[in-house]
Amino acid sequence: MRLTVLLISCFFTPFVLAQEEVALLKSRLIQGGFYVGQVEPGTEVTYKKKSVRVSERGRFIVGFGRDASLQQTIFLKGKEGHTEEFKLKLTQREYKIQRIKGVAKKYVSPAEKVLGRIRDEGALVKSARQYDSDLNDFFTGFDRPAEGPVSGVYGSQRYFNGEPRRPHFGLDIAGPEGASVIAPADGVVRMAESDLYFSGGTIIVDHGFGITTSYLHLSKVNVVEGQSVERGETIGAIGATGRVTGAHLDWRANWFDVRLDPALMMQD
Repeated sequence: MRLTVLLISCFFTPFVLAQEEVALLKSRLIQGGFYVGQVEPGTEVTYKKKSVRVSERGRFIVGFGRDASLQQTIFLKGKEGHTEEFKLKLTQREYKIQRIKGVAKKYVSPAEKVLGRIRDEGALVKSARQYDSDLNDFFTGFDRPAEGPVSGVYGSQRYFNGEPRRPHFGLDIAGPEGASVIAPADGVVRMAESDLYFSGGTIIVDHGFGITTSYLHLSKVNVVEGQSVERGETIGAIGATGRVTGAHLDWRANWFDVRLDPALMMQD
């Protein structure tokens, strides 16, 4: 029972690091959320038949998509070969409908000649989200990357000029063009592009353990691929590039290919 007890206790009590209490990112057992757990160091953690990175202190994270099953199972294997199943129950969400008008036709129905570009850029974005580095600053939670009112939320079904499109997977923060965008946690830049077809100026930051955050529609990209960034460091500026109707930051979070709700990553 030791493995299970450790997992349950970490949900309610803070870790003690370097002789002082540090508030950790809290699990969000809801569609679009994630589970932050701790096991005895050396324990193997498996989720959906894939090995999950476990830190030297025994921490790990798994993410749940927009329409994830409400019943989840994590498998554990101790140093001596003992195995257990750890079950989680998620809360189902209801998503908003968001109707957006004034989007340029070329972004609603792209011409055949740009479809190849869109596919290539999509492959680059996917690749940038596959890193499994040992960075772990994000375990203390994310800071807000920009100031301004929220103009769009995660999971909402979007209609562009009356036509249904894929759900929105980010948190939109409205702000004036040129306003600063900061790194919400330490990380390494895996993508820094000034002109992607749909997302315009785009940055993807790897925070470790499969967690990445993306910053879309930027007017300025102040970092380069491979650059290390620190929590609070300015990495770009709010803009109106790509498929937009006004200046804002589209902030996204992923656990590998799983799209998370970035609002849940913030401590508040």
